Amino acid sequence: MVRWKILLPVVLIILGLVYWAVSYVMLPEQPQAVKRTRLFIPKGSSVRQIADSLKNKGLIEGTELFLFWSKTLDKDRDFKAGLFHVPSGLSYPQLIQWLTQTKPENITVRLIEGWPTQKILRTLSKKLNLDYAVLDLLIKDEAFCHSFNVKIPSLNGYLLPDTYKFPYGMSEKEVLRFLVQRTLAIFNSDSAQQVLKTRGVSVHQIMTMASIVEGEAMLDKERPAIASVYWNRFKRGMRLQADPTIQFLVKDGPRRLLYKDLKIESPYNTYLHKGLPPGPINNPGKASILAALFPAQTTYLYFVAKGDGSHVFSKSAAEHAKAKAAFNRVRRDVARKKRLKKGQ
Repeated sequence: MVRWKILLPVVLIILGLVYWAVSYVMLPEQPQAVKRTRLFIPKGSSVRQIADSLKNKGLIEGTELFLFWSKTLDKDRDFKAGLFHVPSGLSYPQLIQWLTQTKPENITVRLIEGWPTQKILRTLSKKLNLDYAVLDLLIKDEAFCHSFNVKIPSLNGYLLPDTYKFPYGMSEKEVLRFLVQRTLAIFNSDSAQQVLKTRGVSVHQIMTMASIVEGEAMLDKERPAIASVYWNRFKRGMRLQADPTIQFLVKDGPRRLLYKDLKIESPYNTYLHKGLPPGPINNPGKASILAALFPAQTTYLYFVAKGDGSHVFSKSAAEHAKAKAAFNRVRRDVARKKRLKKGQ
């Protein structure tokens, strides 16, 4: 009896401490309106580096106390890399529990149709914390390119632009493989396979044509017509004379092309060489790829810009000359109005 009188207070104290600890560590329900702070934890971050980031974000006052609680709760090895939006008002144990229990958010990456490969790689590197040098090597790695079971000399042009939500932690290979597979999936349909077979063209030729269409088109509805012009010229053995292939070559572009630019010696110069260039000149979007696969059925051989994003399409050189003359009149009129406005 005496022993119980001695032990009972001790037991009650222990139970009280356990209850307090559990209550203190348990995460409170976070209302939707609570302020949240963006926190990015890079791969390989130490607990101290995480603590420093939390302090810099104003989520904790002292790093040592955070380190103490991480060790005490045996959570110092449980932190995950990735993107988090951390709710405010958490105690040190609650914050540690939140960070070790919450799944990292997906990272939104927007890749724009027509972007050159290097711009896509820089965006992926920055947004997903990837090594740009590794990405750059992989797009030219022969073994990696051949792993897609399609004859492609490099991955230039095959990184399908779109808005994606990537889980943090994907490797350089995983991200590139995902983007290329998204591109190649467009060719999996029976209709696409039939086009490749009946027209005797390869995936690489379609992607190269799609990149030219992407460089020319501003309106989605015109993509099939633009593709038809270039395929018609291609079938007739005419030079494509595609301005986007010259923009690909000029170092200070994109800009208004000069006559001397059309003389740049390169297999990509479609003003000098017949047929398609060696490969894509940008990364085309799905709409341009489909236009290259399924062009409009026309006899157009020429087109010229109208100045509003649309084009005038022509079947003969004479029609094209008239359309060009009309556009030049519009351009001169616009330039004259600008000069008059500037002189006022």
